[in-house]
Amino acid sequence: MRSPVVSAAWLYDHLDDLSMAIVDCRFALDQPDLGREQYGAGHIPGAYYLDLNRDLSGPVGPHGGRHPLPEVALFAKTLSAMGVHSNSPQGPTLVVAYDDSGLSFAARLWWLLRYLGHDRVVVLDGGFSGWTAAGYPLSQEIPGPQAGTFVPHVQADRVVDVEYVKAHKDLPGVALIDSRAGDRYRGEYEPIDPIAGHIPGAINYPWQTVIGADGHLRSIAEQQQHWSELQSAQELLVYCGSGVTACVNLLSLELAGIPTGKLYAGSWSDWCSYQRPADA
Repeated sequence: MRSPVVSAAWLYDHLDDLSMAIVDCRFALDQPDLGREQYGAGHIPGAYYLDLNRDLSGPVGPHGGRHPLPEVALFAKTLSAMGVHSNSPQGPTLVVAYDDSGLSFAARLWWLLRYLGHDRVVVLDGGFSGWTAAGYPLSQEIPGPQAGTFVPHVQADRVVDVEYVKAHKDLPGVALIDSRAGDRYRGEYEPIDPIAGHIPGAINYPWQTVIGADGHLRSIAEQQQHWSELQSAQELLVYCGSGVTACVNLLSLELAGIPTGKLYAGSWSDWCSYQRPADA
């Protein structure tokens, strides 16, 4: 099985690969237009841009969280316009995702494609900063639409909803993982959602801890050690604030050889939409 991660050097050597699509996923939660502006100022040559709010998420409702999963047919159309093929004479298109936020948005695209049955997807280790630090080129050219054919095959067992979490989180062999920073997990700080705290029974594995100080993913051995206490779990239910940064933990679990993680897509923002402050 292909590693879900590639290096900047590998990507540079394969920039001319016609069976590959590069996707810039840069985004800032507090400045929603910043990522697109950064993309326009300079991006990896050939890269398309996908916006967390407009492309990698669906419409927000009273429940379902701040970043619901995108509508499948619409997202498939977007991927097709970037030249992504589910199959072709050269095989499925390899999608390479990158961002500049510790893989948090690139991992969302990585997970979405896996959820839609497209396994030929990787993230760029070190992201945009790692690419520029290595002295590799940038471009301001916006690639035009292509005639790809992306056919989704939804892997429904990769995602769970609030009722599933309620019914399964306390069962033997099940671990519920909160991917947010420790102060948010403990309810000491909540910058976004109306209620602070965590889902009862959840254990805290902050997503930032799988990334080293240099902005690159920690080694495979370190990823395995990080999750060693959960190696025997039969099912891992992973959440964060809105189903985005939890995907970094799911990527880490994949690297560690523990592919049993499922995303609670609505995450804390969905869970607390059903709660009164005293119930959280």
